[in-house]
Amino acid sequence: MTGSTLSRHVISSVGTVDVRYEYLRTIGRNSFLGSHGNGGSVSAYVVETNRGATGWGLPLSDGDPGLIVGRPVVELIDPELGVIDAAAEFLDYPLHDLAARILDVPVYAMLGGAGSPRVRCYSGGIYFDDLDGGLDAIRHNLAQDHAFGFRDFKLKIGRGHRWMDVRAGLARDIEVTRLARELYPDAAILVDGNDGFTVNGLFEYLDSVEDCGLYWIEEPFAERRPDLQALHERLQGSTRVADGEYDPDVEHVLALANEGLIDVALMDVIGHGLTKWRQTMPLLKAEASPHAWGLPLKTLYAAHLAAGLGNTPIIEGVPGPGTYTLEDGHVQLSEAPGFGLEL
Repeated sequence: MTGSTLSRHVISSVGTVDVRYEYLRTIGRNSFLGSHGNGGSVSAYVVETNRGATGWGLPLSDGDPGLIVGRPVVELIDPELGVIDAAAEFLDYPLHDLAARILDVPVYAMLGGAGSPRVRCYSGGIYFDDLDGGLDAIRHNLAQDHAFGFRDFKLKIGRGHRWMDVRAGLARDIEVTRLARELYPDAAILVDGNDGFTVNGLFEYLDSVEDCGLYWIEEPFAERRPDLQALHERLQGSTRVADGEYDPDVEHVLALANEGLIDVALMDVIGHGLTKWRQTMPLLKAEASPHAWGLPLKTLYAAHLAAGLGNTPIIEGVPGPGTYTLEDGHVQLSEAPGFGLEL
């Protein structure tokens, strides 16, 4: 019945539209990059059918819409598998949105509904604003994100990699972590080094924040097996290790997860893609939390992936209005068809 429903729809047009997004504030530096700004615009694709159905979303890459127009939807996407034609892979999210709208179900339901539509979500927006505004900037940002609805926070660390003297940067990383724990004793505190640490530097940091009860450590250094083995022995299961965001070798990430050296796989929700995540999740011997930084829309995508595929206890929240509904630290997905978001 699903196939016959989709087969009645033929792609009549594929166009683009600029989508504006904004953050709650200007987002500052991390261990590698300068200011992340306060928002911007991105091109999304809009896919329409001859029967008036429309789906839209961010592309995975460049593609040729001319290879899509005139094709039956059923040749491009299987609701149980994802995109099934290589020429249509760049329209992964628009086609998922379209198929779910035609079937009149949310994307997460089309994915299987293995998780809850109420998805725990941390703020990913606590960067190095203290470098410009002191610790008061960190206090302000934490309070602003809490007021927005977040209850858990990821802190960027690694100030000594580029922006500060190594010793002073480490001391500030420790100070910010302890401040967040003091201000929000019930929060999950996650930290992200953006590959800016040495093993010895990370261990010194961990020794100084051991009583803070970190939820996870993200990308402390490149995915080197000996370093991850040393970290695994140091942590003894007390804190998750999250990795696989930056330019991942997915097979290598899966192998490290199978060995218990990576506890949370982070392949980007757009960079990896929804269809690929549908293929990867059954192979993954670890938890998942697709990287979503950049656009609030990516947080919505990650929430549907979590609610649809399960195995994703928490997702990254990009602090910005108008894209997802955040209630007491959770993204609450609606029962509207597709991704539930109109242009």
